[in-house]
Amino acid sequence: MKVAIHIKNDTPQHAEGRRALVDELHRVGIEVIEDWTPEKSIDMMVSIGGDGTLLSAVHKIEGNGIPVVGINFGHLGFLTTAGRDDIQKLALSLKEGRYTIEPRTMLQVTLDMQESEDSRRVLFALNEVYLHRRELQPLLHTQVQVDGDLVATYAADGLIVATPTGSTAYSLSCGGPILAPGSGSLVITPIAAHTLTQRPIILSDDVSLRLRDEEADVKYTLGVDSFVCTMLGGSIIEIRKADFKTHLVRIEHQNFFSALRDKLMWGV
Repeated sequence: MKVAIHIKNDTPQHAEGRRALVDELHRVGIEVIEDWTPEKSIDMMVSIGGDGTLLSAVHKIEGNGIPVVGINFGHLGFLTTAGRDDIQKLALSLKEGRYTIEPRTMLQVTLDMQESEDSRRVLFALNEVYLHRRELQPLLHTQVQVDGDLVATYAADGLIVATPTGSTAYSLSCGGPILAPGSGSLVITPIAAHTLTQRPIILSDDVSLRLRDEEADVKYTLGVDSFVCTMLGGSIIEIRKADFKTHLVRIEHQNFFSALRDKLMWGV
């Protein structure tokens, strides 16, 4: 087996964790590929950090089909499978094949930015796409279409379109439901909606979404996972399921529901 290691935060703790991981991987006979690029063949990417670091690893290997396994050096670490004290256990589990791989839906996000010279851009998201009004800006009035049909115009501080993976992140904190990874669903969750009847709505992930703010001169923040930019009203955001999936690794008997219980204290 060949693995690469991904670290986003350059701290002594992360460097120490990397050294310990490399030593354990070598001890069990797993090869570590240094300075990984997409041209180098590997069987797995190991992320050392929190969920943000794992997300950056996902975007680093985007579309390559390489499984990603996370060691949590952050706070919650919902997407990670091991803690900083589990490095030896993780290395042995990988060597002996004692792990499962969970395919996760990715979103393809096409931006038609009215104010930009490079007006069209394609991005990908594992967690969510969100719009949020900027400071001193009015409420957003986001028109949402599904397969060309108008759903509603959301008057709110913003709007989130989340995958099942992202349903336990920003969307959940705004009152959205938890979606199981294999549910084949997306959820649209308003952020502080002006009308109380505008609640989260669950859709099939086979639909095509089109978002546009009705106020042409309003500025708002757009987030696509960790990518953030400023958008101008009238810009068009098209969202659909990507043609590839991300593969997250769970060791031992861990799964999505055990992560809910252990890390979100769900149902406890």
